[in-house]
Amino acid sequence: MKTATASNRRSLLTLLCAAACLALPVTGVFAASHREAPLTALDHKADITDWYAFVSYDNPNKVTMILNTDPLLEPANGPNYHPFDPEVVYEMKVDNNFDGDEDVKVVFRFQSEIRAPGVFTSFVGAGGGVSTPANSPAPVSPGTPIVPPAITALDGPGSAGLSLRQTYTVTIQKKVGSVWQTVFSSGSRKLYAVPANVGPRTMPDYPSLAAQGIYDLGGGIRVFAGTVDDPFYIDLGAAFDTLNFRAGAFATGIPAVLSDDQDADDTVNFAPDAVAGYNVNSIVVELPTTLLTSDGQVHPATDAKAVIGTYGTTSRPRIKAQPTTAGGKPSLSSNFVQIQRMGNPLINELLIGTGDKDKFSMSEPKNDSQFAGYLLDPLLARVLNAAYGGVVAIPTPPRLDLLPLVTYSAPICPGCTAAQAGPVADLLRLNTGIPATAKAIRKRLGVLAGDFGGFPNGRRLSDDATDIAARVVTGVLNPAFNVFPNNRIGDGVNGNDVPYQESFPYVAFANSGRNSRHQNPGTSGCVSTTPPFLPILCPTD
Repeated sequence: MKTATASNRRSLLTLLCAAACLALPVTGVFAASHREAPLTALDHKADITDWYAFVSYDNPNKVTMILNTDPLLEPANGPNYHPFDPEVVYEMKVDNNFDGDEDVKVVFRFQSEIRAPGVFTSFVGAGGGVSTPANSPAPVSPGTPIVPPAITALDGPGSAGLSLRQTYTVTIQKKVGSVWQTVFSSGSRKLYAVPANVGPRTMPDYPSLAAQGIYDLGGGIRVFAGTVDDPFYIDLGAAFDTLNFRAGAFATGIPAVLSDDQDADDTVNFAPDAVAGYNVNSIVVELPTTLLTSDGQVHPATDAKAVIGTYGTTSRPRIKAQPTTAGGKPSLSSNFVQIQRMGNPLINELLIGTGDKDKFSMSEPKNDSQFAGYLLDPLLARVLNAAYGGVVAIPTPPRLDLLPLVTYSAPICPGCTAAQAGPVADLLRLNTGIPATAKAIRKRLGVLAGDFGGFPNGRRLSDDATDIAARVVTGVLNPAFNVFPNNRIGDGVNGNDVPYQESFPYVAFANSGRNSRHQNPGTSGCVSTTPPFLPILCPTD
């Protein structure tokens, strides 16, 4: 699809500028799940930032699921850094019989220990250790070890500097009838969560340290948990400034509308990534597909049984009584209440109204018919239509073009019959019969670009949820609306600031607290206004 002519661009820009004067309020725009709901905006530890599920790159008979929580973690934010919350139950859930209800769940629980309670920070270490100098005042005599060796291990020698250390357990359960049965448990095995990356003096070889947190549990199951680079990418500031995107204005003269060249380049960012340099807490698990399908078999893509619906949840004890003595531990009930859930990276964020976001977060997917009104006539689509002065046409409600995201149907489930569509439910559906796409031909726009290994067939780390979601909400799943400018809407951030890993656990390891940086409107990440659109400093307005 060709972009607009110069005269059309000027006309469109005039309409866009006029519409901007209306200062239309936009909430929850394109920001995955980074503090999008009122409840989790006050409860960061239970806030699911992103949910991913995809066929493993190196084994077509395995599925990897990633649950990220605790958004926008500043790598340098000591002394406590960013542990998982032992009070929270983190769960990955799978529906495999089309009813919108979980049939398999993977449960993670964390435990914390403070190994050096007199030390002022969670992590400390340098070289082979540091002793007090000759002028050390009493009562600490010269030559007394004062700083432990640099942290090079999660346990044993090289781990003394880990004052705050977390372990976790993994339990896999399957529902047989109405009864949950445990099919796997990590038991008493010590699984250590990877700590934040403090810096090169304290953790001189952080990649090697983080790699120690990859565990093979047997039976084809691998796990990893720890602080990592936030894999999400977006021009967040421009999104929340009433869709004041900057990338398209350079190349097409139309804010938020990319040129063909910009859209085709998955390697260059044409606007600053506002999430660059931040960390997030991540739980990653790889499982045999046979643990997830309804009959325990691997199926081809044309078989409905190959398709599963996935989502992640966080839950807290229903009752918490604070201690009556200073430093005491709170009393927690054994019953839990769901705080948040996430399937698709756009439903709660882009479509659910703020007044219902908490209700949505605490509801079960099988009951999502109560929110169907938000899907049949999404307000965000109307905001985009109005903010662009009517230039972006949108489908007439009811928006049946959005049903593939919330039911079992083609193209994700080509083998599903009408009877297998199931109820309206926010599940990230994955066809386990479609193998992973090789890196050389992987597309950030996933299914929209003909790459059926990506979103909305599951979601990989590299999938551009921002651009995909923006285009889908304006109707590109309907061929009549898969036209310019709908199919060129984007924020200009086409990839993460650091490369992902091509093998388990796929996430990039955590940014350094000592050496991290963030992008802003004055850093590189934009391009010139003339061909060949070489990178330049981004303008401030």
